Amino acid sequence: MPDTFRALPALRSALRRLADAHGLPAETRARLVLSVGTVAEHELRARRRVGLTSAHLPGGHGQTPRLSVTLTSPHSTAPLLLAGLPLPAQSVRDTTATWYVPAPPARDVPKPADSPEQGAARPTEAEALEQELRAALARADSFAAEHRRLKHELAETNSGVLALYVQLEERDEAVRRAHGKMLQELEDALRPHPIDVDGVELAVHYEPAGTHAPTGGDFYDWFLLPDGTVHITVVDALGHGVTSTRSALNVTHAVRTLALEGHPLSSIIARTDELLMPFDRRLMATVLLARIDPATGELLLANGSHPPALLVRADGRADYLSVQGRGIGFPMAGSDRVLRATMDPDDLLVLYTDGLTESRRDPIEGEERLIASARRRARAPTAAIPGAVAQDMHTVVLHADDTLALVVRMGRRREGCEATARRGLIDRCPDAT
Repeated sequence: MPDTFRALPALRSALRRLADAHGLPAETRARLVLSVGTVAEHELRARRRVGLTSAHLPGGHGQTPRLSVTLTSPHSTAPLLLAGLPLPAQSVRDTTATWYVPAPPARDVPKPADSPEQGAARPTEAEALEQELRAALARADSFAAEHRRLKHELAETNSGVLALYVQLEERDEAVRRAHGKMLQELEDALRPHPIDVDGVELAVHYEPAGTHAPTGGDFYDWFLLPDGTVHITVVDALGHGVTSTRSALNVTHAVRTLALEGHPLSSIIARTDELLMPFDRRLMATVLLARIDPATGELLLANGSHPPALLVRADGRADYLSVQGRGIGFPMAGSDRVLRATMDPDDLLVLYTDGLTESRRDPIEGEERLIASARRRARAPTAAIPGAVAQDMHTVVLHADDTLALVVRMGRRREGCEATARRGLIDRCPDAT
């Protein structure tokens, strides 16, 4: 027969006596009293009686002994409210809630404080509340100490992880620098050696799209032909990195071989395409070929889909020398014609790849800025012009790409001056001194 209660204090007192009789710790007792009292309070305020029963479940087969506490509100008109309790409850029927809490075996339960053997008074309600408060505070202090310990351990762990991360970053950066330096040295070794030609000054500037990928598909080659003319090749192979470098090298080597074999400039781009396509069907590259006669200043240009050369005259006039054609790997590769022009002393020829003029994604605007930059830098030493022009062009970079700028300045050469005089372009040559 369950005990019946009409008031909350009496119910709480009965629960505490029950908890003490079964040896429950003060913290568990507090949770039980608070949970059962919270459910019963709603019923008692509605003037409905509640019943309380309990049983000690001994367990067995490795199970922990438990104390079951059941609250019943037989006249309740709605299911009991069991959400958010400090000690969860189970409901078999809408008017019944049962709590199961671990309890020591009956033989280990201490005798009640008011038994004849103990001879002491049962703790008052206030004393019981103080015990529960002390237990709660001790639990909170334990959690706080554990939190501090975990926070300290986490800080030490984070510090160690951060130090390891910094070390890994430093190591990776060192590896990237070493890798970049190695590739740069390799590419520098593959680039042609400077050539010394009387009456012609050459300079070049190369800038990769990324600092950690110093190789690319922008490449050049220059050499002297047996007849004394200077041959220049500028290549822009599709892509970035080592693969595009290999493609560009294949193109420049094929062009050099064909030029030294005496093939006419008009056929070299098409012939290069025929030679390379069977070995690399994915190769695509734009090509610009230039031939300069140091003696006469004659300039020949062949183009395969490459940006046009820029010729800046000594008096400041500037023109793009456009030749139609299709590059290596394009349909019907080859230059449609060979453009002929004449370079006079102090004229400047600028050969480049599209990374110079398309850094802002507007080729027309880039070509206009290139003319302005070349005019402004034309009187600087030849060796300084390509880098200075690239710096002017890259004040704003919206589209990073490999960049190559190559300049040729016509100097005054004795044979070239005499040839120019014979054509009637100047009155006489200056003294040899």
